Amino acid sequence: MPKDTSIKSVLIIGSGPIVIGQACEFDYAGSQAARSLREEGIEVILINSNPATIMTDPSMADHIYLKPLTTKSIIEILKAHPNIDAVLPTMGGQTALNLCLEAEEKGIWSDFNVRLIGVDVNAINITEDREQFKQLLERIGIPAAPAKTANSFLKGKEIAQEFGFPLVIRPSFTLGGTGAAFVHKKEDFDNLLTYGLEMSPIHEVLIDKALLGWKEYELELLRDKNDNVVIICSIENMDPMGIHTGDSITVAPAMTLSDTTFQKMRDMAIKMMRSIGNFAGGCNVQFAVSPDEKEDIVAIEINPRVSRSSALASKATGYPIAKIASKLALGYHLDELQNQITKSTSALFEPTLDYVIVKIPRWNFDKFEGADRTLGLQMKSVGEVMGIGRSFQEALHKATQSLEIKRNGLGADGKGYKNYEQIIDKLTHASWDRVFVIYDAIQMGIPLSRIHEITQIDMWFLKQYEELYILEKEISTFKIDTLPKELLLEAKQKGFADRQLAHMMGCVESDVYNKREEMGVKRVYKLVDTCAAEFEAKTPYYYSTFEAEIEKADGTKYVHNESIVSDRKKVVVLGSGPNRIGQGIEFDYSCVHGVLAAAECGYETIMINCNPETVSTDFDTADKLYFEPVFWEHIYDIIRHEKPEGVIVQLGGQTALKLAEKLDRYGIKILGTSYDALDLAEDRGRFSDLLTDLGIPFPQFGIAESADEAVQLAETLDFPLLVRPSYVLGGQGMKIVINKQELEEHVIDLLKSIPGNKLLLDHYLDGAIEAEADAICDGEDVYIIGIMEHIEPCGVHSGDSNATLPPFNLGEFVMQQIKDHTKKIALALKTVGLINIQFAIKDDIVYIIEANPRASRTVPFIAKAYGEPYVNYATKVMLGEKKVKDFTFNPQLKGFAIKQPVFSFSKFPGVNKALGPEMKSTGESILFIDDLKDDQFYELYSRRKMYLSK
Repeated sequence: MPKDTSIKSVLIIGSGPIVIGQACEFDYAGSQAARSLREEGIEVILINSNPATIMTDPSMADHIYLKPLTTKSIIEILKAHPNIDAVLPTMGGQTALNLCLEAEEKGIWSDFNVRLIGVDVNAINITEDREQFKQLLERIGIPAAPAKTANSFLKGKEIAQEFGFPLVIRPSFTLGGTGAAFVHKKEDFDNLLTYGLEMSPIHEVLIDKALLGWKEYELELLRDKNDNVVIICSIENMDPMGIHTGDSITVAPAMTLSDTTFQKMRDMAIKMMRSIGNFAGGCNVQFAVSPDEKEDIVAIEINPRVSRSSALASKATGYPIAKIASKLALGYHLDELQNQITKSTSALFEPTLDYVIVKIPRWNFDKFEGADRTLGLQMKSVGEVMGIGRSFQEALHKATQSLEIKRNGLGADGKGYKNYEQIIDKLTHASWDRVFVIYDAIQMGIPLSRIHEITQIDMWFLKQYEELYILEKEISTFKIDTLPKELLLEAKQKGFADRQLAHMMGCVESDVYNKREEMGVKRVYKLVDTCAAEFEAKTPYYYSTFEAEIEKADGTKYVHNESIVSDRKKVVVLGSGPNRIGQGIEFDYSCVHGVLAAAECGYETIMINCNPETVSTDFDTADKLYFEPVFWEHIYDIIRHEKPEGVIVQLGGQTALKLAEKLDRYGIKILGTSYDALDLAEDRGRFSDLLTDLGIPFPQFGIAESADEAVQLAETLDFPLLVRPSYVLGGQGMKIVINKQELEEHVIDLLKSIPGNKLLLDHYLDGAIEAEADAICDGEDVYIIGIMEHIEPCGVHSGDSNATLPPFNLGEFVMQQIKDHTKKIALALKTVGLINIQFAIKDDIVYIIEANPRASRTVPFIAKAYGEPYVNYATKVMLGEKKVKDFTFNPQLKGFAIKQPVFSFSKFPGVNKALGPEMKSTGESILFIDDLKDDQFYELYSRRKMYLSK
C-alpha cells in the first residue's frame, strides 16, 4: 500500500533546548523527518524553541515556528494553518511526546481535526506508565523484573518492605532517567522515594528488584502498516545493568550474546512492538540478560519513538531510521522504499555490519563543582563519540581518541592511575573514566577475574583489553629502528595512535609516522554500506583501518582502498567532535551550512567528524563523510589522501581551531582567517599590544605562570580579579577572586589541572554591562550581523546570560564605539570569515574582553532572529568566492529576540547553581517579544543579579 494521499500537511514537534538526556540526536531525527516528508511533496510545519540547531533553519521546513513548546503555541499554529492534517510527535524525544499527550488530553487534536501519525496515544501511555507496561508484559508472556507501582510515600514503603534491598526507583513519564535511583541501604530509601515521586509529572514511581550485574542490550526496530518488522541494529552495553544507557559504553553489533539468545530476544522485541498498538514507525527495546549460562532474558522498557540509540544505530549501520520511519508514518510499506545507501535494495532489509562500533559518552563534571561523579540510573553525560573499526579494539581506541580529554587512546600516554586503592575505588563506583581505569588495572597486574568480580563487565571485553596491554609491553621492548613491520601493523590494526607508539618506544610522533611511511603501513578507507559489501553502495561514507598487503600473481603488492579520490577541487570542513558545555550543537549548524555553501561554489565537500548525534555526520550532508576522530593523525592522513584546496577550521568551534597550528606547520592551507591571526587573538600579550596600537581600551591585565607571580601582579591590578587559563573553551577554569587567599588557592588548583598553562589576570570591571558583536569580514569590508546586550551583568559567562538582539539600553555613543571597535579589530586581525567580539561597558566606555575569529555560539541565534543565512555568506567569503559588498543584507526582526540559557542542574542535586565566568548551561531557547513592556522581559531583567557568583 503506497502512501496515504489524504495527508498533505504535517506538523513536526521538536525537542526544545538541549538538556542532559535530550540532546542533538532529536535535532538530527527532526531534520531527517522534515526532509523525508518534503521529498513526498508534503508541506511541513515545525515547532521548536531551539535557535542553535539546523532543524530550525528556514531551509528545513515550509513554516518554522520558534515558539515555546506549549499547547498555547500549538493552538496558535493550528489556527494559522487550518490545513494541517497530521502531527508527527516521535522525532522530538520525550518533550514532544509529553506535549502531544497534553494536547490530546485537552482535546486539541480532535478540535482541529488533526490525527497522530508514527505512533498512537495508547502506545505512549502503555510504554510510559510503568504499571500498564508491566501488566502488558505479563499478558503477552514476556519476563520482567519483579516490580510494583507506588503513587504515594506510604505505598512505596510497603513495596520496599516486601522486596528487600537493593531496589530501583523509576519515576513514570521522565526522560534520561530523571529521578531514578538505586537504593542499596534502607537509610537512603525515604529521600530517594520522595525525590522520585516529585520528579514524575504524575507523581508515580515503579519500584523493582535491582538486576545488578546483568548484561544490558538494546534493539532498534522499524515496523510498517503491513506489520513487517526489521531489526536495524543490536547494541550491547559494555557496562552491566545499573548504569543508564546514555552513560554506558556501548558496542554494535552485540558481541557476547549466543545466537539462540539473540534470536529469542528478537522474537520478544517484535512481539512487544506488535502488542503496544497498531502504528508504523520506529521503536527501541531494552533487555537485561543474566550473566550465567542460562542467559535468562528480562524486558526493561520499550520506547515508541526514535531515541538517542536510534541516532547511534543510524550512524552505525548507515540506515537512516528517522527518514524511513517518517515515510512509514505516511503509510508506505518497507518493501516499497529504497535502502538509501545502496539505492538498489529495499528498506525491508536488515543491515549487516562488517565492522565494529564503539560509543563512549562525554561528561562535563568539571562544570558542576561538588557533583556526584559516580554513574548510575540518571544520565549525566552531555554528548558522545563513536569510533568505527575492523575490530572492537580498533573502534575502542578511535572512540577514546575522539573524546578530546587530552588522552591519546587507552594507556601508553603516561596519564593513567598508579594508585591501587584509587583504581579499585573507581572500578567499584562506576566512574566516568572507567574506560581508561580498566586498562590501568590490568597494567598494575590486578587479575581479570578480580576486575570482572568488581565491575561485572563481561570477560570477553576484559580479555580484549588484556591483549592490548600485552601488545604494549612487547612493543616497549623495541626502539623505533628495531621495531618489526608485523608488530607495527598489528598495533595500528588494534587502533594504537602514533603518539602512543612513540611513548612506548621513547621517540616522537613524527618518527613513528615516518617509520610507517617507510614500511608502507598506511591507512586505508572502507565504506559503511549497510550490507557487508553484498551489494554496491552509492553513498560515500567512510572509516579508516589498516590492512596487510595483498600480493598479486605478478608480485606487486597492494592494499584495498574504497575511497576513490576525484579530480574535482575539494574543501575539508573540520567538525566540532562531541557535544559539551561551551561547544554544542550551534557548531554543527555552522558546519552543515559551511558544507552546503562550499557545494554551491562548486567544491567537492569533505566532512570529518565523530559525533553520531549530528546532522553534519549524516551520510548525505557532504559529498564525502569521514567518520573519524577529529584527532591530528586521522585528519592528516585524510588530507594527504584527498589533497584538498584547503581546510575550513572556523566552523567547528575550539576543536577545529586547536588544530590550526598543526595544519599551518605542515603547510596545509587554512581557508579564511590565517593561523597567525587566530593565534594573535588567543595570545593575550600579542592581542593587547594590538589593542594598544589601535587605541582601543581593555581591562588592565597581567600574565602569571606561578602563584607567586599571580600574587605580585595582584598588587598592581587591584581586586576583584578575573583569573583564567589561556586557550580554553566555555570559560573553563575561570573565576572571579576578591582577595589574595582566594587568588592563591585558585591559581594552585588551575596549574595542577592544566600544568604549564599561562594564566591571565584581568582587573574585573564590577557592575559593567556586557555586550557582544558578530561580524563578517573579507579583509577589506566588515559587516556587523548583530550586536547583543546581556541582561546579566559582566562576570556571568556569555553562554549563561540572557541576551537581547538588538540591545535594549545602550546609547548611541556606546553603540558607535562597539561598531568602530568591531570594524577596527576585524580588519587588524585580517579576518576572512566570521568574528565574535565581547565587550564590557562601564561609565560609557567600551572595553574589549576578547575576540574570537570564528563562528560563535550566537551566530545561529542571530541568523534565525534576522532570517538571514550568515554562515552561508561567511563561508563564501572564506573561500574567496565572494566579497562582503556582493551580498544584499536584509535583516528582518520586529521587536526583540532574547537568547535564554537552559540549565541541567536537576541532574546534579546539591550543586551550587550560582552563575559566574565559567559556563554551565547545556542549551538555549529563543523568545521573541514585541517591546520591553513584555512581562517575560521584565521578569528576566528584575532577576538579573540573582545568580552572580564571585
